[in-house]
Amino acid sequence: MKIQYNTDKTVNGEKRNETHFTSLINDGLKRFESLITRIEVYLSDENGKKEGLNDMKCTLEARIEGRQPVVVSCQADKPELAVYGAIDKMKNSLDTVIGRMQRTHV
Repeated sequence: MKIQYNTDKTVNGEKRNETHFTSLINDGLKRFESLITRIEVYLSDENGKKEGLNDMKCTLEARIEGRQPVVVSCQADKPELAVYGAIDKMKNSLDTVIGRMQRTHV
């Protein structure tokens, strides 16, 4: 499972942040790694440099071979909370997709 990490210009895109968030996503979605070919991560600050509530947004896009991408997003006060929220939403979405795939193959 390849993870592609993207940030907007207002988010700190340092390598250590990329490594940290990539490992969180990899660990959180490990049980789906045989199905997912690639995960694209988009981390952005919705308000730019201004302060605000829930202004950090993490969008995850999971690519499963032969299917449409599964996309979820989560907004939170801090980047790490947005990533955790998006991981939880992605788990739920992938469980649904896998359930549908299994029902059609039975």
